[in-house]
Amino acid sequence: MSEEPERGWRPPDAVLRAAFAGLLCGSCSGTQSALDPAGHEAAEVLTLFWVMLVGAALIWTVVIGAAVFGGRFQKKPIDERAGLRIVLWAGAVFPTVVLAALLVFGLRLMPVLRAAEPALRIEVSGEQYWWRVTYLGPDDTRIESANELRLPVGRAVELILTSADVIHSLWIPTLAGKMDMIPGRTNRLVLRPERTGIYRGACAEFCGRSHALMAFPVVVMEPAEFDAWLARETAPAPPGRDPGAFLASGCGGCHTVRGSEAAGTIGPDLTHLADRRTLGAGILPNTPENLKRFIADTERVKPGVRMPSFGMLPGADIEAIAAYLGSLK
Repeated sequence: MSEEPERGWRPPDAVLRAAFAGLLCGSCSGTQSALDPAGHEAAEVLTLFWVMLVGAALIWTVVIGAAVFGGRFQKKPIDERAGLRIVLWAGAVFPTVVLAALLVFGLRLMPVLRAAEPALRIEVSGEQYWWRVTYLGPDDTRIESANELRLPVGRAVELILTSADVIHSLWIPTLAGKMDMIPGRTNRLVLRPERTGIYRGACAEFCGRSHALMAFPVVVMEPAEFDAWLARETAPAPPGRDPGAFLASGCGGCHTVRGSEAAGTIGPDLTHLADRRTLGAGILPNTPENLKRFIADTERVKPGVRMPSFGMLPGADIEAIAAYLGSLK
């Protein structure tokens, strides 16, 4: 008599359900969750989502309920007049009223989301595959940065959105809805952060090979801390390591480092690169090792990027360039 093969261990259904519930709940919060708003505009968008979900559930319930009633309980045919009334009220009047209410509710948010007078204006240009960021200071001063947004909590901020090449779309789910960035057109997005923290924004419109690698951190700070940071950002780069290898390799032809001979405008401004949290538009933590890796193997780290790889340089030159950039605080 053959023995029945022993079955493998299988976790209890309760454990599987608990694990699934944990994953589901975990996706409702975080640095890039629209279900965990940290800004006024994101909270309004989330409210709209829940209202529309309830409205859609009402319509679905009526339609499915009518189908179940007709298929399981209504055994006898109804007369033509009663059928016309059902079609009119359940099929036309009820959905029209619900959808009209949802439309009115959604339209009323538009002036509310644009009503705040911005205390700060920031120009953001989407470019394959990075973000050009310019803070507009008093007296028309322009403070250049890249691939990171710093915002003061509790203040309305207007983002002036453009694109230099193809269509992009800026989306910071925890702070506001997304807005397209279209070549030749300027769009504006007003947001007001309500909670300090570090959040994540991304390009939400397919824009090429490294679309999925086009992100940026958003740092929401206390107003006094933000003002001090912006004052430091306005200043030229502090004297630091020797820029000889950086300039000799032609990096200054594409990048600006204020206070040095580097004045290129094709690529990101690197004046205070060492203060930024990430490299390559949100894809790598800003560490010395990652900086050397990005310099030497750019095209592999970020396919399709316009910056060539500099792996042909001697290791000592790559070390010197990375050390110089790491001193730009």
